[in-house]
Amino acid sequence: MHRTIGRLVSGLLLTLLMSSASRAGLIEVVAKAKPSLVAVGTLSAVDNPRFGFRGTGFAVADGTLIVTNAHVLPAGADGGQAPVAVRTLEGSNGTEFRVAKVVSIDSSHDLVLLKIEGPPLPALAMAPAHNIREGQSIAVMGFPIGGVLGFKPVTHRGIISAITPIALPMPASRQLNEATVQRLRTGTFDVYQLDATAYPGNSGGPVLDVDTGAVIGVISMVLIKGTKESALTNPSGISYAMPSSYVEALLKTR
Repeated sequence: MHRTIGRLVSGLLLTLLMSSASRAGLIEVVAKAKPSLVAVGTLSAVDNPRFGFRGTGFAVADGTLIVTNAHVLPAGADGGQAPVAVRTLEGSNGTEFRVAKVVSIDSSHDLVLLKIEGPPLPALAMAPAHNIREGQSIAVMGFPIGGVLGFKPVTHRGIISAITPIALPMPASRQLNEATVQRLRTGTFDVYQLDATAYPGNSGGPVLDVDTGAVIGVISMVLIKGTKESALTNPSGISYAMPSSYVEALLKTR
């Protein structure tokens, strides 16, 4: 009887210790990742507000390269016709705006690589894609409601609910082009379906391994029920992320 109670107490203590360690690990991961996050958008002296927020990004490689979604770019940015700006987090020198240039685009996987001017930011490491499993705990970081409450990174916890194949055709047949048709012919590719709350402003944000802080993927799509506006009041809790392997492939094209 005493041995049984002792085993139950020991098991409970072990569970509590593991839970505490997990929370402590996430606290450290969030604190370390925050300086790597940026808000991506446009900057104009005649607009009010001057900064037009479009999505989240994060620093990789040498710290001057920023990963975000291709759909976050303003129209014409891929040809250098529209300026791209990156807003860094507030620090000892206050908020900084950096001019960013498009380095490489992977439209098939909705990813783009930007290069910012100025000193490097702390870069996030990529997690090996072959180690990712369904049910794995994750943290999603970004700016889910833009600058409404200030550009402060927000973190949501969740899991990888499925690794599933998907195709990304254009929204209308008139927008089909040779590259799109070729992509559909070659079939689908795997993405991560997440059980985590994300919003349109999270687009381009990192999905992190809660144990290591490495990037598992990049938020690309948020399932919205109804209109885009309803995502703020009625989020579906289902989001999709592009695996980190596509980011690594993009980095090799620069």
